[in-house]
Amino acid sequence: MPTVVIRHKVGDFNTWLNGHQDRVDLFSKFSSGFQTFQDTNDPNSVLLVAEVFDLEGMQAVMSNPEVMEKIAKEKHTVREPITVSMPVEVPAEV
Repeated sequence: MPTVVIRHKVGDFNTWLNGHQDRVDLFSKFSSGFQTFQDTNDPNSVLLVAEVFDLEGMQAVMSNPEVMEKIAKEKHTVREPITVSMPVEVPAEV
């Protein structure tokens, strides 16, 4: 199960934070759980670290215009760009 990092900015941190249950409901479709972080130097910059069991499911949710426009952007003030970082296999030293 890969750990995935999702970073983006929000228009209003408190509005975004109050939408936590919506994120729990959405992420439960592809993730066993996630942690929420806020940048110390920018209160409107947030980061989610998720344990993803269904990468295709995550991509489906994140590419769904209704979810992204109506819930993320309009309701929870998410701003573009949304950066998704995946784990990297580091080669073992020979």
